[in-house]
Order: sequence, then C-alpha cells, then structure tokens
Amino acid sequence: MLPFEDEEKMDSGIGRFWAGVLCIGMIWLSGCGSLTTARSSTLSAISNPAAPHHTDYLEYQQGRLTKAQLMDRLPHIAMIGDSLSRDFYVSSLPSCVWRSKMNHGRDWFLDTDPSADGIYSLYEQLAQETPLVACEYSSVGGRVDSGGGRNRFLGSWLPLSFSQQTDLILEEKRFPDLVLLWIGHNNLHWEWFVDPRRPEEIETGLQKMAANFRKDYERQLGRLVERAQEQKQRRAFIIFGLVNFKNFFEARDAAERLRKKNPKLYPYFEVDYKHYESMKPEYRGNMMKLALMINEELRAMVGEFNRKLGGDSQVRLEYSDALATIDLGGVEAIHQCDAWHPSIKGHNVLAAAAFGALRPSLNFLGIVPLQNNADLRLRPIN
Repeated sequence: MLPFEDEEKMDSGIGRFWAGVLCIGMIWLSGCGSLTTARSSTLSAISNPAAPHHTDYLEYQQGRLTKAQLMDRLPHIAMIGDSLSRDFYVSSLPSCVWRSKMNHGRDWFLDTDPSADGIYSLYEQLAQETPLVACEYSSVGGRVDSGGGRNRFLGSWLPLSFSQQTDLILEEKRFPDLVLLWIGHNNLHWEWFVDPRRPEEIETGLQKMAANFRKDYERQLGRLVERAQEQKQRRAFIIFGLVNFKNFFEARDAAERLRKKNPKLYPYFEVDYKHYESMKPEYRGNMMKLALMINEELRAMVGEFNRKLGGDSQVRLEYSDALATIDLGGVEAIHQCDAWHPSIKGHNVLAAAAFGALRPSLNFLGIVPLQNNADLRLRPIN
C-alpha cells in the first residue's frame, strides 16, 4: 500500500492527466476546420480519343508521365468558402465535428456520388465537359479575416478563415486555373459589433462593417491575384455574392410554421439562434441589409481589381450574383435538422446556379467541352 502522501500525489497526477485529456478533447470537439484538402479528379474521360488531354493520357500510358504529372496538366478548380459549401448542418456535437472535419465531397461543389437521388454537383457537371481536378478548401466556421499567423499545431483543427484557406492554396505547387470564392456569411453577426439598443448608430455601424469586410477580403484576394499573375497561363476568379437571405428567411419562416404544428420537426431549429443571434426575427432585417451592402462592396472591389489589371491581363476576375439572387426553392431547400444549412435539394439548386455562372471564365481559360461523350459517367481516382 502506498503512503498517504504518495497516494495523494498519484491521485493528483491522474487528475491532471485526465484534465489534459479533457482539454485536448474539448479543443478537438470545438474545432470546425478541415483536416485535409478534398480533391476529386478523373482519368476515364481522358482515355476517349476525342477528349481534351488525350495526348497527355497516351504519354501517361506509355510511362512518360507519372499520374501526378498527368493530373497537373488537367484544369484545376478550387473552392474557398464556409459551411454553406459543405455537407454540414447543426445536430449533436460529435456529429457536427465529424462532418466538419472528415466528411468531404457531399456538397454542391464536390459531390461525386452518381446516385440519381443525390447531389449533381458542380464538379460532376463540369466533368461532363472536361477532365479536371477539383480542390475543396471550404471550412465550416470560415470567415473573412484580416490575416495573421496560423497556428501550425492547432490550425487544422480550428475553423479555417479566408486568409488560412488562401495560405493553403498558395502552398500548393500547382496553382488553380479557376478559383471560386463564396465566403463571408459568418461575418454577418452585426449585433456583436453594433449595439442594437442604440438604433441611431446602427446604419453607421453597418457601413463600417461592410467597409472593413471589403478591406480584409481585398487583402486575401490580392494575394491570390498576385500569384496568378506569376503563372504562364491564364487564371480566373469568380467572386460570388452572399446568399439570398430574403429567400432563405422565407423558407425558414415556413419551417417554423410547420414546426409549430409538429414540434418534432427541425429539432435544432432553436439552437441556430445560439450560434447566430443575427438570425433572430428582431435582428435579421439588418443582417439582410448588411449582406446586400457587402455584395455591393464585392462588386465594386472586383471592378477596381479589373481596372488595375487592364483589358489585356492574363488574369480574369468576375463578380457573380448567381447565388445572391437565386430562388432556393422553399422549405425543401433547407435541412430538416436545423432549417439553416442546405438540404440535398438546396445543394442541387446551388450547384446548378454556380455552374451556370462558369461559362465566361471557362471560355477565357480555353476549357472546351468534351466531344461526343456527353453521357459518359466519370469515376473518381482512388
């Protein structure tokens, strides 16, 4: 038997050990970032003699190219975003953590499941036109930030901001041909920065938030554009305006009416307000207003970038309101758990709208449709 003092020390040591385990566990559970960058690409299309990059495929077959070198020759498309571009919705904490970190590729950008009742993602639609590599950097909880150092030890466990997603892209050896940006929804917590009890200050406060948003967004976009200018080939960016919140809140109000009739529906409906108080009915008017102000700042920012780049630039920027004016399609477009994030239908609506905005950039990049194989089903490389 241990002496009392030794036993007390041992109990204290065990207590500190489990406290450390709990601390690490809480850090892990609180994180919403992605552990890896999700990628999808195809080889099957390139085997078609009529397909773009077929000569590259022949070199690969003959052993003159490695798979990595072949992939580098394909068009690359990247996505910067937040939870609205991921398969995410509010539910139990362990479930949220799993989907935020481990569950890639089941969203409007990168779904690869060919099931008829699944999501016909932008990647799948674009893969019908050209072989490509798609990279998803979107992070649940991601927001437009002023930048700063990234904690290398914990960075991958925490929400990845715009600056950190930009860091990841800039660290890649192969810079994307086309970068889609749809981020900023987590910057609309206006009541965090403006006192709603002082209505005379709200308008000025919202204007200041929109101006700061543009400043931070411009800084990170500028880093990407600078790298794009260093490339030997054309590069393009599509900056999507924030989601149609008027339409979204109409769908959410419809969900609330259904929930009053059947309280079992949308079990995490009220939890949303704890995460995002600006969604409360008394605050959402200014939230919608701020989103519109931010979209106007994004439009003006893109115009300023293009004026500085000039008409003969190898880099193209476009502001798109495809996701800012879209009709989400009613209550069926929001998730049945939280009435906040997109459902499968919502993801399909977003995918179709985003894909419809790609054509000018694809033409600029010289990415041409596949010939005579519109019905070809493409399989991801393992």
